Amino acid sequence: TQLAVISPLPESPAEKAGVKAGDYIVQIKDEGKNLDINTSGMLLPDAVKAIRGKAGTKVTLTLVRDGADKPIEVEITRAKLDVPSVVIKFVGDGEEIAHIRINKFTGDTVKEWNEAVSEYLKNPKAKGIVLDLRNDPGGYMQAAIDVASDFIPTGKVAVIEERGDGKRTEYKVERYGKLLKVPIIVLVNGGSASASEILAGALRDQRSIKLFGEKSFGKGTIQEPVEISGGAGLHVTVAKWLTPNGTWVHDKGLVPDTEVKDDEATADIDEQLQAAIKALE
Repeated sequence: TQLAVISPLPESPAEKAGVKAGDYIVQIKDEGKNLDINTSGMLLPDAVKAIRGKAGTKVTLTLVRDGADKPIEVEITRAKLDVPSVVIKFVGDGEEIAHIRINKFTGDTVKEWNEAVSEYLKNPKAKGIVLDLRNDPGGYMQAAIDVASDFIPTGKVAVIEERGDGKRTEYKVERYGKLLKVPIIVLVNGGSASASEILAGALRDQRSIKLFGEKSFGKGTIQEPVEISGGAGLHVTVAKWLTPNGTWVHDKGLVPDTEVKDDEATADIDEQLQAAIKALE
């Protein structure tokens, strides 16, 4: 097995150092901890323990990236992270489009999402939403369902859970959505995984909402933590999740309706966001 980066959090030390979604971490070095580890076969909890550390200290990661001729070495200065899960900004020529980014699905996401929706509804000029799930590695499935509930009619399926024995459980929308008639485009890329794919898949299957950007990561399994003797633990795959139409995205990802590449040569221009804004204006 090899450690893979689903996506670095926005404005995080890893993102600032140049770590990208899809990178493979092959070496971890930390002189302060006297570590120099080849990660082949390394368990995720051990890797997290090695990479984490006190704010201000440094760790060096050696990365293998598709398209790169040789491994890439990045030095990361650790910092205390306080990244909100939901951020809203009005964009476009008349600032009539709400660009709502969900960075991750946490215990605070629904509260922050409700605040963003209230801000959108209070803007008399608002006429559409770009829901940005790029580089969102996922998190709590229920948070994704709660966000989907603002766009999908009551009683509709948001996601299907299929256990190992084939038994399926449908998770349905249970409340009235505030954004049922709002025009929306969803942005995804290779860093959109798990709960963000659940949300994107639900909106496309149930409301034919278009996905823009690049193919998503493709994580369609559900894990549960299991404690074992000696203080260790495992994450065991117990089920897979399916979109409302029964699609399993694992290893395949969600293919966008409109593919828009992110041109790294023009870092000051967000081609994917601009394409979504243009489609809504």
